Amino acid sequence: MTDERLQVAVLGGGSFGTAIASIAADNGARVRQWLRDPALIEQINSEHRNPRYLPNYAINPSVVASDDMRAVLQDAEVVFIAIPSSAFSAVVRQARAWLKPSQILVSTTKGIREEGFKLMSQILEEETGFPHIGVLSGPNLASEIADKHLTATVIASDDPYTRARVQSALGCDYFRVYASNDRYGVELGGALKNIYAIAAGMAAALGMGENTRSMLMTRALAEMSRFAVALGANPLTFIGLAGVGDLIVTCSSKLSRNYRVGFALGENKTLEEAIESLGQVAEGVNTVSLVREKARREDIYMPLAEGLYQVLFNGVPARQMAQMLMQQEQSSDVEFVLPRQDVFEARRMEPGAEET
Repeated sequence: MTDERLQVAVLGGGSFGTAIASIAADNGARVRQWLRDPALIEQINSEHRNPRYLPNYAINPSVVASDDMRAVLQDAEVVFIAIPSSAFSAVVRQARAWLKPSQILVSTTKGIREEGFKLMSQILEEETGFPHIGVLSGPNLASEIADKHLTATVIASDDPYTRARVQSALGCDYFRVYASNDRYGVELGGALKNIYAIAAGMAAALGMGENTRSMLMTRALAEMSRFAVALGANPLTFIGLAGVGDLIVTCSSKLSRNYRVGFALGENKTLEEAIESLGQVAEGVNTVSLVREKARREDIYMPLAEGLYQVLFNGVPARQMAQMLMQQEQSSDVEFVLPRQDVFEARRMEPGAEET
């Protein structure tokens, strides 16, 4: 008899990859998970636990972990790539020999590659040339998914088949999958929000209040959408789960790795100490410098990203940077309603403006 279940492969043994593997298995899929660590493979297969990243999570027993890339990818219809951005290209190249054009390739990684300022789905396109490519992004803290808290995510792809198959593979009574055709915007939202989670963590450590946090998140949303739209994204994407939704959870939760890095910095730890204490990858640290450089090249106004760069890499105290940001010229609230340039033009019409 043939196995007619959906065949799913997950590349990566971190917290989100493990959660996705188990959800797909809960939905009846045959799931194979690739990772490198032999000890972790043994624990997933024998104890159905991932003690390094989700120690209290009972993984569906039908998930089979392996370091044999070929065996994991063989016959898989949907392949989720849950690899940190620093290793993403290398793993995709390793997998390329066993990937087929009929397969659906979905990135869950929220990061940017420095060379060419490439998002992970663009790397998938470059390395494979396959037609069925998507991005999974949204307010998705892996530990809460593991606890089966009600959660929603977005599958973004130009390809309707990709969107539909991923919705079928992962949608369940606690994990809801919404669709988008703005792959670039959804993926940029997932990467950019990590920057502002670091800033939110710093603000919390400095004892700033709820008004400050609200201001920070809304100005962050304006900055994210300004940057993404300048690069071709749809501004409406940012009122959805992959924009404001992901931003809220990442800037509000102590479970967020980027928030925790920012909090440590706000406690006067060095960047190296903050990263070391975390023990996991915080994608936002690398993203800050990449976005700041890209914004400068493209002449995109990004005061929060610039300020955070100065704190992270030039040693400017966080409180001093916050005061400097508050002294900048006041602009429009929602730029897609009232352009910034209109505000500056009106200010020049004020009495005495020419003398100042």
